[in-house]
Amino acid sequence: QVQLVESGGELVQAGESLRLSCAASGSLFGLYTMGWFRQAPGKDREFVATITWNGANTYYADSVKGRFTISRDNAKKTAYLQMNSLKFEDTAVYYCAAGRDGRRAYTRPEDFDSWGQGTQVTVSS
Repeated sequence: QVQLVESGGELVQAGESLRLSCAASGSLFGLYTMGWFRQAPGKDREFVATITWNGANTYYADSVKGRFTISRDNAKKTAYLQMNSLKFEDTAVYYCAAGRDGRRAYTRPEDFDSWGQGTQVTVSS
């Protein structure tokens, strides 16, 4: 029902900022919880942030809390991840995902039904 495409990944220096976008093509974007995950080479995919359908509830991994902000614009059918004070450890492929029940702040990959293709973020020191 919903197709997702991430964009915005770049090579940046430590301490700089970057904003990722996730554009949806489906017609029911506003009903979904949206999440961001990341996967570094040789590691499992890990939770980064989640936001419920109306933006009322957001949750973040401890590793990014205070530095990253998840948001959404339902009129534009787009979710965002603002990343500030980037560290080398943030280097990974970042994926956006849509969870069916927009009232739940999902944090597990298995709770999301649709996934984007990923966008590479590389932070140099």
